[in-house]
Parts: sequence; C-alpha cells; structure tokens
Amino acid sequence: MKVIVVGSSHGGYETVRGILAAHPETEIQWYEKGDFLSFLSCGMQLYLEGTVKDVNAVSYATPAGMRAQGVHVYTEQEITTVHPDRQTVHVVNHATGEERDEGYDKLVLAVGAVPFDLPVPGHDLENVYAMRGRDWAIKLKAKTVDPAIKNVVVIGSGYIGIEAAEVFAKAGKHVTVVDMLPRLLSLYLDAEFTDTLTQTMADHGIQAATGQGVKAFEGKHGKVTKLITDQGEYPADLVISAAGIRANTGFLKDVVALDDHGLIKINDYLQTSDPNIYAVGDATLVPFAPTGQPNRIALATNARRQGRIAAKNIFGDQVTMPTVSGSSALSVFDYHFASTGIKAGTSEKLGVKSQSVLVTDTAQPAFVPDAAGNAKVWFKLTFDPADGRILGAQIMSKKDVTANINTISLAVQAKLTVYDLAYTDFFFQPGFDRPWNIMNIAAQKAIDSLK
Repeated sequence: MKVIVVGSSHGGYETVRGILAAHPETEIQWYEKGDFLSFLSCGMQLYLEGTVKDVNAVSYATPAGMRAQGVHVYTEQEITTVHPDRQTVHVVNHATGEERDEGYDKLVLAVGAVPFDLPVPGHDLENVYAMRGRDWAIKLKAKTVDPAIKNVVVIGSGYIGIEAAEVFAKAGKHVTVVDMLPRLLSLYLDAEFTDTLTQTMADHGIQAATGQGVKAFEGKHGKVTKLITDQGEYPADLVISAAGIRANTGFLKDVVALDDHGLIKINDYLQTSDPNIYAVGDATLVPFAPTGQPNRIALATNARRQGRIAAKNIFGDQVTMPTVSGSSALSVFDYHFASTGIKAGTSEKLGVKSQSVLVTDTAQPAFVPDAAGNAKVWFKLTFDPADGRILGAQIMSKKDVTANINTISLAVQAKLTVYDLAYTDFFFQPGFDRPWNIMNIAAQKAIDSLK
C-alpha cells in the first residue's frame, strides 16, 4: 500500500510513526511545505528563553532519521491539488520549481492551521510578527536581544499570546497584551484564577488591555510604531499577533467536505467525505467528552491521538476517536495552572448547565514551611447540578500540582460523579500532599452544595 501524509507536525508525525510500528512494509511519502521537518511550536517559549539552545532540537524527527526507517521524506515540497477521482496529488517542489503528480492508495491530511491575519490597515508593516513555526522562532529570538525593541504589543491572550508576553517581559521589554475578551486567559480559567495571574503579569511589566478590538497598525518608514484599538493607542516597536488560527484548507475546497469555518468534516474513524482520505489535527473537530459533541480543541495531544488512530484505520481497523476533555497547562512566571473540560465561564456557550465549587488550601500540611516547597493551591471543580457528573476543573499554585488535572480528565471521560471522587483513594505523604487530596475536598464540598 502507498500512503501519502501531508504535514509534519503532531498529527502527521504520529500517523507516520503509527504506520511504521504496525505496517513497516508500507510505502510512505511524507510531505512538508517548509524546509524543516516536524518543528514543534509548543516548544517555542523554551527556545526563546534559552532553556533549549538549538532551534533545530525543537522537533520530533529529522529527514535522515525517518529515511533510515524507510520513509520517503519530502521537504520544501507542497501538495497544491488533490484529485480524489484519480487518487493523485499534484506536487510543487519549491526548491527546484519542478512539478509532478503522485498516486496514492490512502491520503492523510495533517494540514494544520496558520495564524489568523487581522484584516486591518497596517497589518503588512515591518515588525508585525506571528508566533508559530521555526522561521518565526528564529526572528523572534533576535528581537528579544534587539536594543531597538522597547515596547512590545501582543494581540491575543491565549496560551501563545501569554507565552510571547512572558518571553519579552523577561527580556526587559515593556509588554501590552490586547484582547477582545474581558479577561486574560479567560478561555482556560475563571476569574478566581485570572485575577491573580493578571496581577502577577502586571508586577512583571505586562499591561492588560482587555475588552478592546484592534483597529489599525501605524508606522513610520515602513516599520510599526503604534497599535490602535477602539479604546486606546499603544506604542509598539514590535507586534506579535496571536489572535487565533484558521484551518489551512484553502486548497481542499472542492476536494473534501468542509464546514463553514473551513474545517475538514470527518467521521468517527477520521475519514473525510472521501473514504480514501483521512484528516487529523488542527483542521478538524474532536469529540468533546463533557458534551459528547464535536468541538474545536487545537492541542498536540488530540492531533497525536488522531494520527495514531488514522494509522490503524487506513489498514482496515475500525477504531473510533475517543472523546477528549481538552486538558492543557501553562506556567505564568511563578504560577503553574491547568484546566480540563467545562468551566463556569464556558458552560453557557456550550449549552450546558453547570455548578462549581472553589477550594483553596495548601499543597502540603500547614506545618510544612513554604521554603520547603509548600504553597497555596486553588482548585475549582465543575459538575452537573442534576446528577453530580464531573464536567471539568481548574487548578493553580506556585507548586506544580497540575498533574491533578489528568485525574479529572479521566473522571470526565469515564463520566464519574462527585460522589465517586469524594472518597477516591489518593496516597498521602506530607512531603508531597495533604491527607485529603484537594480533589477529595472539592468533591465533598460539591456534595454538600447539591444537598
């Protein structure tokens, strides 16, 4: 069998890896439009801050390593057209200018997404950057040490935007984060968490400009100097746009069925409207465990699960994509937080009735001093007020307790209730935690509230 995989990030890589593991005799052609294979944008902050020294190390695989396993790797080669009726793709080699057609038995589209360009005046000025991909990583690294860059404006307060803000604040720049939403990180955390994080960012030179829409960029001599919103103006020697992503599916409009957002429609087995074409990653929806409905959750973990399942199904297995809870985590200066599932701030939009309880405690018994690693913990549990079914949770502390969210993710997927969680067996050792895990305490509080 000949399988063509388009895209080399999380979903594409896992598809290739899955095929090699189960069917190493397969002819695999792996295509990457750029000149670098499998760059991981989620590792960009570690490179920009110097934790990872070599930008080329932020990758799953190398062409040489994959070719040694029998994979035909093609970088700087773009698939511009797909002909499902003939089961062929048209390939443009950007290095040589040559073009050719390739046939396939199965095609896997891991085309991902690209940064959303704000359609406002001045968006094409110099020093208006994105934060996605190896090329942008190299350019941004140079700006962290550029003495001409004093004021940085970040558009968007999701994970990418906050990572960018922290990078440049640590580099000694004054940073402003602009977002249309009323709170920084509001898609991931409720106000009890974001209030503390916003103050922490302010203490480190990051100004929040929330509830504001971008109207224009202004510049001099072709370089950006100012960002204008509907409420104010902000000096900017550098603008980093992290205002969302759009599916990279323009070339697929007449090939497979797309939804009104340009996302590829897939079934439970990751097949598109053409049964010989599969799709994985950020250009698709995933089944969301709290609701059972498809949702857009652009996370590496989801893309990798899809890639592995696609690798099984193209050979005839009938494996459905499992539901996911949308679990994620981030550090903001000294704080570490994680969330999963539904939050009080997102339940209404999802059409779900929810109730929540907030618990604050210390990570370890009170007799353990902060100097020994103890710290305050915030934990918020969200559940169905009708039956107590767990819908999601958020956690935050200066101590890394984020792994608790993995337990809640499993509880959401298993449809456990607060009654199940209230007395679940968790270990206790004062060097690590409390006699009652904070998840137990929150579930017990939830039961009281339901009474």
